[in-house]
Amino acid sequence: MESVIIAIYGSRRQDPHVEVLSTFLESLKAAGHCVVMHPKLYSYLRERIPEALEVVSEVTEVLRDDIMPSLALSIGGDGTFLRTVAWLRGRHTPVLGVNTGHLGYLASASVDDLPTLSEDIVQGKYVCERRGLIEVETENYPYWPYALNEVTVSKASSASMITAVTEIDGRPLADYSADGLIICTPTGSTAYNLSVGGPIMQPGTEARVIAPIAAHSLTLRPLVVSADAVIGVTVQGRSETFRLTLDGRSMTLPIGTRVVLRRAPFYINLMRRADITFADTLRSKLHWTS
Repeated sequence: MESVIIAIYGSRRQDPHVEVLSTFLESLKAAGHCVVMHPKLYSYLRERIPEALEVVSEVTEVLRDDIMPSLALSIGGDGTFLRTVAWLRGRHTPVLGVNTGHLGYLASASVDDLPTLSEDIVQGKYVCERRGLIEVETENYPYWPYALNEVTVSKASSASMITAVTEIDGRPLADYSADGLIICTPTGSTAYNLSVGGPIMQPGTEARVIAPIAAHSLTLRPLVVSADAVIGVTVQGRSETFRLTLDGRSMTLPIGTRVVLRRAPFYINLMRRADITFADTLRSKLHWTS
């Protein structure tokens, strides 16, 4: 791999892997690469392996527009991967998940792969897979308005159920009386959607799942719709507020607020091992082996 800029985002729970991370960062320096790192991981590593951080050229919570990494590493679990995508802010930078969490659907590498990572990428052992996102439009949403996994509208913590009045392409669909409603991508179909009985979708499928959470009526079932569908949701209920959550970024909105969801105008490039398929991942993570 030629000298490149590598963006690294990671969780702070890395105690078992500090030595490997130190060796990896030192190898990047020896190869002439530059590292841009999120301050959360940087502050954690500075207390443990400060000498290995000489390779880090910039520490930033918000990537400048002129920083265009050739590769981004997400070191942690799936939640860390989602935060890495938000940190990159729509860049087409390939993102490789290095799993130090639990299930790790979005991660294709382990910490033990780091010593040979550069060589493996050059040899074509990792490939890029394009993944779509959902764009959210609503009043006063203060965060990055895109979701790789799912968008959820849900009741306030102690409130009664809500009614999510839902439409597709401007036409009424259903009034979901439930604890909440999930709209997910194929990437997110193995997350919250799976836990409420929604279908698993193969990555690359141009579709979305609309799945109620604890629906009041048994006729309200998970529904697969086109990724091009524009989904409108107006939340009603007896409480004053509800929760809107995009990939874990959550805020409270007043009842009556309308939320519009559509295909995001960009994709992310998720890196995965070329020799591991979606079927392999399901068999391993969901224990579908005999």
